[in-house]
Amino acid sequence: MFKIKKMTVHYGPLPALKEISLEIGRGEVIALIGPNRAGKTTLLLTLSGILETTEGRIYFEEEDITNLNPHQIVSKGLIHVPQGRHIFPTLSVLDNLLLGAYTKRKEKEGMEESLEGAYRLFPKLSERKDQRAGTLSGGEQQMLAIGRALMGRPKLLVLDEPSLGLAPRFTEEIFDALKKMNQNGLTLFIVEQEIHLTLSISHRGYIIKNGRLIKEGPSFALLESQEIKDLVGI
Repeated sequence: MFKIKKMTVHYGPLPALKEISLEIGRGEVIALIGPNRAGKTTLLLTLSGILETTEGRIYFEEEDITNLNPHQIVSKGLIHVPQGRHIFPTLSVLDNLLLGAYTKRKEKEGMEESLEGAYRLFPKLSERKDQRAGTLSGGEQQMLAIGRALMGRPKLLVLDEPSLGLAPRFTEEIFDALKKMNQNGLTLFIVEQEIHLTLSISHRGYIIKNGRLIKEGPSFALLESQEIKDLVGI
C-alpha cells in the first residue's frame, strides 16, 4: 500500500534521513521506534509533503507521491495527525471536525457518516461538540485531533506521538481506539515513545537511529531485541 525507496532528506547541508526504505501493507499497524532526534518526525513530515526529499521516492497505492503538496497527499487518503495536536482552539469541537472533512466537503452524506463514526469512537466529542476546543483536556484534544483526521476518510493514518503528555487513562483510551480503527480495516503508521504499548498493537516495526533504519521485523521479535532493550534502559 505504501513504500519508501532509499529516501534521503536534508536540513540545510546536513542529512536528517539517510536512504530510508520501508513498506506498509494494507490493513497493517506499523510502529516506528527510536530515541529523540532520531528522525522520526522528519520522516512523517516528509511522507506528508511538508518537507521535501533530496533523494529517493515515496509511493502510495503504487502512485509516486514524492514531493506532492500536502493537500494533494491528504486528498489521496494519507492523513497525518501531528505531534502536539494542532487543533483550532477558538473554534468549537464540531467546527474542528468539519474542517477535517474539507477535501470531502462536497460529499454531504459521507461527511455525516464520518462525523457519526468519530462520535462513536470518541463519545466525549459528541458530548462537547459545541464547546470551544481550547477548553478541552489534553486527552480530549488528542481525541479531537484523531477524530478530525478521520473526517477526511483516510486509507493510511499516520500518528506522531499520540500519547504525548497524556494521563495514563487517556493513553489507554487512545490506544483502544487505534485498535478498533485497525479492526475496522484502517492502516496505521505510529511513531510513539510508549514502546511496549505501541509494539503490543502493531504487526511490524522499524527502529530508527541517527536518521537511518537499523532494524525491522515482527513486533514480538522487536520487543525481545537488544535495540529495544537499549532504548528502554534494560
